[in-house]
Amino acid sequence: MKKIVFTLVILFLSLLIQSQPPSGKAKPGTIYGAKTDITNAIEAQKLTSLLNERDTITIKVKAKVLDACSSKGCWMSLKLDDNTEAFVKMKDYGFFVPLDIIGKTVVVEGISYIKTTAVSELKHYAEDAKKSQKEIDAITKPEKQVRFLANGILVVE
Repeated sequence: MKKIVFTLVILFLSLLIQSQPPSGKAKPGTIYGAKTDITNAIEAQKLTSLLNERDTITIKVKAKVLDACSSKGCWMSLKLDDNTEAFVKMKDYGFFVPLDIIGKTVVVEGISYIKTTAVSELKHYAEDAKKSQKEIDAITKPEKQVRFLANGILVVE
């Protein structure tokens, strides 16, 4: 019986450790996920017009990080322009970003597209971002979002 309890405790602790954001600082030059660089990265404000021309594009975008998942760094949002943000998820949950990436400028490489996001999913991400209950309750309609499935992220500044 003691062996079973010990095994369960070890399993629980290992899962807890895995669900944390990466340690360390998001310093310029740090790469998360697949290797990428700034070559051919477009400025963030150009992305929405490109998505008006095509449904899905493979691209590199340079943008400022506005928010990130406080639970384990599994998503982040980027500023595209004064009215638009892009929601970024990491491909296959293969990597995460540290919380201090908020406010940094990054290059994100991957696939971008437009998605209508359900209310339940929007509320889930609001909870991850530690929004107030009032802000979460105010989410009542699905929302069209610019999405990004990132293969790699480079911290630029």
